[in-house]
Amino acid sequence: MAGMLYLPRLFVYHSDSPVGSDQDITFGIMERRLLSGIMTPAMLTAWVSGLFLAWQGHFFQAGWLHGKLAFVILLSAVHGYFSRLRKDFARGENRHSSGFYRVINEVPTLLMIGIVALVVVKPF
Repeated sequence: MAGMLYLPRLFVYHSDSPVGSDQDITFGIMERRLLSGIMTPAMLTAWVSGLFLAWQGHFFQAGWLHGKLAFVILLSAVHGYFSRLRKDFARGENRHSSGFYRVINEVPTLLMIGIVALVVVKPF
């Protein structure tokens, strides 16, 4: 989750740097390493271990798990979208302002709150 919260913040700063500048290159390296070295392996590990725990605990019949999985699928989709945005930056084709990235930075936070609430409260 730390990566999901940090990557859009890097996009905020990256969007304000001129294409081809030292800042642009540095942010590109940071984003690539964060996404491919930390975020993607962590997401895959979370999926595998989470599904194993749900199977082991016989939670697949629980309604709260269905809701949680819906939020996790959305979070995974956001991860994929962030990956696409990083590739746009790498090609020098960023189409968004820093304000857009400030707003999109809140999406993982809202999904995380929903995931944690469903796990803790188990409303159904």
